[in-house]
Amino acid sequence: MQKQVNETNEKAWNEKSYEAWVNRYGPPEAAAAKIVQDPAARIRSFSRYLDELAGAKIANLLGSHGHKAVAMALLGARVTVVDFSSENAAYALRLAEAAGTSIRYVVSDVLDLPPGELSGDYDAVLMEFGILHYFLELAPLAATVSRLLKPGGRLVLQDFHPVSTKLIRSRGTTANIRKHKVTGDYFDASLEETDVAYAKFVPESERAALPKVLLRKWTLGEIVTGFAGAGLIVRLLEEEPNASSDVFDKGIPKTFTLVAEKP
Repeated sequence: MQKQVNETNEKAWNEKSYEAWVNRYGPPEAAAAKIVQDPAARIRSFSRYLDELAGAKIANLLGSHGHKAVAMALLGARVTVVDFSSENAAYALRLAEAAGTSIRYVVSDVLDLPPGELSGDYDAVLMEFGILHYFLELAPLAATVSRLLKPGGRLVLQDFHPVSTKLIRSRGTTANIRKHKVTGDYFDASLEETDVAYAKFVPESERAALPKVLLRKWTLGEIVTGFAGAGLIVRLLEEEPNASSDVFDKGIPKTFTLVAEKP
């Protein structure tokens, strides 16, 4: 089943993602000029969970358009992105070149990496925002992370909090009119067909023709257990509010960060 889901999602991510990133961030050359100005700002949400970046070997799984990878490379890291979208790879590699740095980009299903890529010498594996829901089982992903990391290496995972993605629906664009309603089933394990994440950056007239993606949303308990089950030692789990405002979505967890270490 995972193979069929991957084929569906891979098709969606190889349709118009390059065009979408140009619409969202501008051509790679323009986006690179902004990153170069302050690469540390691009990774501020997770950099405190990493050791010194200079010289560090980092795997950025499902690293998409490469903004985080390029920022880390500018700060001295040796970064490999793994993602099944050749369109994402094309944007990211042009972005790195325009920024005056380099990254490796492996176009592959994370669960089907060549054995030679599972080198066990990465200082850190990074996954951030909108990653886990592409996997029907977390155990194979966690095992891949473990095989990439060296002893003492660290997983840094940031993603949207399941309370906000599975349970609560929020409407309204300002704090004064923002309303929240419990509409979901937190323990629902079914697949959801939905628009691919970049669809909102494609002209409205083209969105209906885009392939859909299939997502499986996880509970926080399932996520922690999945990575602990691969032998990783959970060092930190932080749940975070809306990072952009003290009052917008007040009291509702919006994101989380999981840090786990390979013994």
